[in-house]
Amino acid sequence: MLITMNAQDLLDGLNTVTRALAARPAKQILEGVLVDANSDGITLTCSDGSLSIESLLTGDVKEPGRVVLPGKLFTELVRKLPGGTVTIKVNENHSASIRCMNSKSNLAGMNPMEYPEMAEVDAGTTVKIPQNKLREMISRVVFAIATDESRQILTGCLLEVTQAEARMVALDGFRLAMQKVFQPFQLPAGQETLKAVIPGRVLNELSKILLDEEEFCTLLIDKTRMQATFGNTRLSTVLLAGEYIDYRKILPPAFKTQAKADRSQVQNAIDRASLMAREGKNNLIRMSFNTEGLTITSNAELGDVLEEMEASLQGDPIEIAFNAKYITDVIRNITDDELCMKFNSNVSPCVVVPQEGDQYLYLILPVRVFQ
Repeated sequence: MLITMNAQDLLDGLNTVTRALAARPAKQILEGVLVDANSDGITLTCSDGSLSIESLLTGDVKEPGRVVLPGKLFTELVRKLPGGTVTIKVNENHSASIRCMNSKSNLAGMNPMEYPEMAEVDAGTTVKIPQNKLREMISRVVFAIATDESRQILTGCLLEVTQAEARMVALDGFRLAMQKVFQPFQLPAGQETLKAVIPGRVLNELSKILLDEEEFCTLLIDKTRMQATFGNTRLSTVLLAGEYIDYRKILPPAFKTQAKADRSQVQNAIDRASLMAREGKNNLIRMSFNTEGLTITSNAELGDVLEEMEASLQGDPIEIAFNAKYITDVIRNITDDELCMKFNSNVSPCVVVPQEGDQYLYLILPVRVFQ
C-alpha cells in the first residue's frame, strides 16, 4: 500500500474513528485502526466489537492495500507531524513507513484479514434529522442516562419517532430528561411509533462528531442495530435489547403549584449554593417558593449560603430540597430566559418545562428532609 494525503485530513479522520476504541478491547486487533486504500478513497475504521465508526477520506492512492495500525499510537504520531502532506507506505509484513517533510516514522502493523467486518444494516426504518438538532437533543439528555449496569436498559437512551416528532428520553432513577424535535417523519405502513434504545456511550461519541450544521444525519434502524450516516462518516452500533421503562407513568398528570423565575439568576444562585452544599454531608440545596419570591439555601459545617430573588407563584407555597448535582444538571441544559417549575409536594417529583410548548421536559426527585 502506498498513499499520499493531507496530514490534517488524516488527523481529523483518526480523531473521529478512534472514538470507537475500547479502553480494554477483547481482542488485540481491536486496538488498531483499519486503513483501507482503494479506488474509492482511504477508509479508516475502528471498532470495539459493538460500536464501529468509519470515515472516508480523500487522498492519492498510488498502491491500494489494507493494514491495521495501533490506533492510539498512530493518531499521536500523526498529531505530532509538522503538517502538509503525509506519505504512508506499507510492506508485505504490515510495517508502515510514515513520512512528512523531514519526519520519518516506522510503525508495526497487524494483519487486516483478522479485523472484523463492519456490520451492515441493510433493511430497516430510515430517520433523517438535521445534525445540529440531533446533536442538541443528545447533549441535553445524556446526563440523565444511568451508569449503573444493574439495570442495563437504563444505560441507554430511548429514541421514539412518530410521524410528527422524534423524542429522546433518558432516566436513571433520580431524574428524567426528554427532548423533542418536531418535523415530519415517514414510518413503514401500519407502524405508528418507532422505538430504539441506543447505548449511552454511543450517543456520547455521536454527539461529539456530529457537525453544527443543518445537513441531515440519516439513521437506519432495525430490530438489533442502528447505523448513522453523515458527511463522510458512518457509525454502526448494537442497540440495547429489552423494553424501556414506560416513562409516561412516571410523569404527574397535574400539579398544585407552579413557580417561575429568571433562569440565569436561579442558575447562578444554585451554582453558588452548590459550592457550600458539596462541603456538607448530603450535597443538598433547599428551595423555598412563597408569595415573596424564591429563597435558595445550603449549609455545611464550614458555613452557609442564602440567595433571594423574585419569583412568581401559582398555587400553594412550597419548600423542597434537591441533590445539588441533579438540579444543576437540569438547569444547565435549559436556555429559556424563564425557568418554569411545577410541584405537587416536597416529596413528589418536580417537573421543569418550557413556559410555552413542550419541546423539553425534565423531572427531578426531591430529597426527603422535611417532616
